[in-house]
Amino acid sequence: MTLPPGFTVRVRDDVRLLPTADGGLSLVGGSPLRSMRLAPTAADRVAGRQVQVHDATSDLIARRLLDGNLADPAGLAPIDPAELTVIVPAHDRPELLDGCLAALSELGVIVVDDASHDPEAVAEVVRRHGATLLALTDNLGPAGARNAGLARVATTYVAFVDSDVAAAPEMLAQLAGHLVDPRVALVGPLVRGHSDKARPAWFERHDMAASSLSLGTRACSVRPGAAVGWLPSACLVARTSTLREAGGFASDLRVGEDVDLVWRLVEAGHVVRYAPDLEALHEVRGTVRGWLGRKVVYGTGGAELGRRHGSAVAPAVLSPAMAAAGAAILACRWWSAPAALASLAWGSRVVSEALPDVPGRRGLASRLAVRGLGWSLRQESALLLRHWWPLTLVACLFSHTARRMVLAALVVDTAVAFHETDVRPMTLLGRRLDDLAYGAGLWLGAARSRSLQCLTPRLVRRAAR
Repeated sequence: MTLPPGFTVRVRDDVRLLPTADGGLSLVGGSPLRSMRLAPTAADRVAGRQVQVHDATSDLIARRLLDGNLADPAGLAPIDPAELTVIVPAHDRPELLDGCLAALSELGVIVVDDASHDPEAVAEVVRRHGATLLALTDNLGPAGARNAGLARVATTYVAFVDSDVAAAPEMLAQLAGHLVDPRVALVGPLVRGHSDKARPAWFERHDMAASSLSLGTRACSVRPGAAVGWLPSACLVARTSTLREAGGFASDLRVGEDVDLVWRLVEAGHVVRYAPDLEALHEVRGTVRGWLGRKVVYGTGGAELGRRHGSAVAPAVLSPAMAAAGAAILACRWWSAPAALASLAWGSRVVSEALPDVPGRRGLASRLAVRGLGWSLRQESALLLRHWWPLTLVACLFSHTARRMVLAALVVDTAVAFHETDVRPMTLLGRRLDDLAYGAGLWLGAARSRSLQCLTPRLVRRAAR
């Protein structure tokens, strides 16, 4: 499959362009980190950090850049809204459904009532907004409800919008513009936490600032190990035929069905994209119990995802050298600095061997190694505070080193919070409770399945070429 003529990709600002001695070009960056070399004839196609498709060569270059997360699509046009049908799975909560449908008033919408306790209240909201109602007699869960709606879709594209999400029609049409690339099967926007309250509660403010559905502001080709490894089903747009061929959502999953769908599509050779320049608003939970309970439920899905997808569910992806350096720094012992420096030196050497022979290669390798150390510190801090906290708690009862590592991890995690969110004291409390609830769910799911796959980090040996 080829990209349409005129399709344009733009090399990301964080990707380094390094001219080679023979007139070619090396690109270093992406997610996961990689280096890619372009021969002189191919390098000539990169003009102003952009590549426009007009022949087989430019098509190949654009695809390689997109696949390596070295470039993003640029200048995409929205689709005709008549080509899009929206599926809204609903289970009671008619007041939230009312707001969802009000935002979607210009589109064809199928509401799938997943055996609500008060189906008439749901039906009344659907009638008022002129949507189509598909009422189920048995509760199938979100995945099954979406599949039931998918079977009724007659348009080229389908969107899935949860009943507690507000998504503008023009945003969905723009999102579907990514599907002009015939390999792209699924695309999602940034899902931002939202509350209509004039004075949201402290936990609601935390969820608005750091929702687990908000996956950052970096556009990405989504796959395990990349900067964005999954997409939430709260708001998605897909190519109808491709989704049907893939079997839709896994109807036997009550949680994690969105992660499973993304990974199955990627395993089948399709492309999934994250487009954070477009936004949908997700209504935050209105009670502490509902908020933390949902985090526990999210965590329980990890074990089943591990059974189906193996190491793709790993809570951290680390190189041995950077993992050792990060652990040494967190330990805060007299030997931490020399051990971290030795690991950095080794990591820098490994990265240098993976880079092309360009001027300043050693300096670039050192900078990338330091960046890798920062990412490892962040991941290992999350392991101690979020994924492994029951083990961390036990270790702290017996080990001074463990207590030092936890304090250091709290410093790292707080610095990350200050960098990424509008931090207030109650926001930091929300972050800790979020970690405890999600981690408890992970361990509960692991215990039920008798598998530690979802708690086991994945070690990688060498940077991608």
